Amino acid sequence: MLVHYLENTFQQKIDAETRIEPKDWMPDKYRQTLIRQISQHAHSEIVGMLPEGAWISRAPSLKRKQILLAKVQDEAGHGLYLYSAAETLGISRDEMIAQLHSGKAKYSSIFNYPTLTWADMGAIGWLVDGAAIMNQVPLCRTSYGPYSRAMIRVCKEESFHQRQGFESLLVLCQGSAEQKAMAQDALNRWWWPSLMMFGPHDSDSTNSEASMQWKIKRFSNDELRQRFVDMIAEQAKVLGLTLPDPDLKWNEERGHYDFGKINWEEFWQVVGGNGPCNKERLDARKKAWEDGAWVREAAVAHAEKRAARKAAVAA
Repeated sequence: MLVHYLENTFQQKIDAETRIEPKDWMPDKYRQTLIRQISQHAHSEIVGMLPEGAWISRAPSLKRKQILLAKVQDEAGHGLYLYSAAETLGISRDEMIAQLHSGKAKYSSIFNYPTLTWADMGAIGWLVDGAAIMNQVPLCRTSYGPYSRAMIRVCKEESFHQRQGFESLLVLCQGSAEQKAMAQDALNRWWWPSLMMFGPHDSDSTNSEASMQWKIKRFSNDELRQRFVDMIAEQAKVLGLTLPDPDLKWNEERGHYDFGKINWEEFWQVVGGNGPCNKERLDARKKAWEDGAWVREAAVAHAEKRAARKAAVAA
């Protein structure tokens, strides 16, 4: 009876748009769903630094180098906000990182694709961050308080990243024929993986129904994907680029763009660890963790020494 009462009270809070806070009672499935989603989001921010970080030293100008450095730094901060939000649910950061390194925890499949040219930096900003914004702006109203508050700052910065990516591609498209061709090539390679970022079709998404009921999610995968296609199809016209989808066309009756079929076999292969850069990305994260062990150990030793000094003074 008590559990039934608690569950009803919890759902009433959700329905009333009252944020759930760390000390509030919550169903175990709600807690576990949040841990999975927030940790996956945090891992995606951290792993997402890798494909862009490879281009910092190869940026074509000091201005572009500064922009890319600032963006990668922002992404590191996003990961830290999100790990902190997940920790309020009772999981440690070390445990989340161990799950990432073991392959138990996932991160966005988009980051398992290689960055082949400088134009990829613009495509990632425009498409990948654009898809992230479409996913994440509704999370500013998600039902779990620490997550929703973290997302407000994250979304402000991601919006800037998306504009920066679009501007970078616009400069290329207004340059030489070779530069515009490079931008088109980047779009061709990143378009379909960007659509996959929204996850599987609603009918194949095992967690969507509960997440919608608990208002962790506000919109379904397919709804957000459609909004993204409608947005990018118009922005591509400004760039003078062509989306690599022969089935893309405006549907007057629906008031949306129709688009072609996504290669879901590729999506599940990448999610399953068989993408072009899966091993490379995880190896890089594991090496960074191992190489940073002495820093963590030194920080703990320093904190213990300070605490001992304070205790000695107090005595």
